[in-house]
Amino acid sequence: MTLEEVASRTGLTRSWLSKVENFRVTPSLPALGQIAVALNVTTSELVAGLDEKPTLVVVRKDERLVVERESSESNTTVYESLAHKRPSRSMDPFLLTVPAGVAREQALTHTGEEFLMVQQGQIEFEFDGEKHTVKAGDCIYFDSSVPHRVINSSKRTATVLCVFRGE
Repeated sequence: MTLEEVASRTGLTRSWLSKVENFRVTPSLPALGQIAVALNVTTSELVAGLDEKPTLVVVRKDERLVVERESSESNTTVYESLAHKRPSRSMDPFLLTVPAGVAREQALTHTGEEFLMVQQGQIEFEFDGEKHTVKAGDCIYFDSSVPHRVINSSKRTATVLCVFRGE
């Protein structure tokens, strides 16, 4: 069942359901109940295994989970979760695909730390108003409570490994 189908059956938004699915939002018990009904399972079946913490998970290339972090317009950064199979993780790695000419309108902040490594192409990284050119192979580690954003002003798509660590 797609997020769209679950959203239409529950009255919850696709964006919010995606955040729940990727452990970025903790749903209330009534919301869990709505989701369970939509999926035709019990609430206990829905949350079974969440307290397990496997020591190893393997996420194959074709198993990456696209996470909606921005609007669903076609010309936005795509976030692929690289560790979604492990609940309660302390790091959240993503592969970002940043199309040519794409930039988030405003810098953002959130708790924790972040690590970026440009895999392909190049980006401009704006940190506290100052721009840094970051090319393939270059890395950045920073305090994510400071306003920051990724800008791809080039004519080629950029691919960036991004690891969040919340507090």
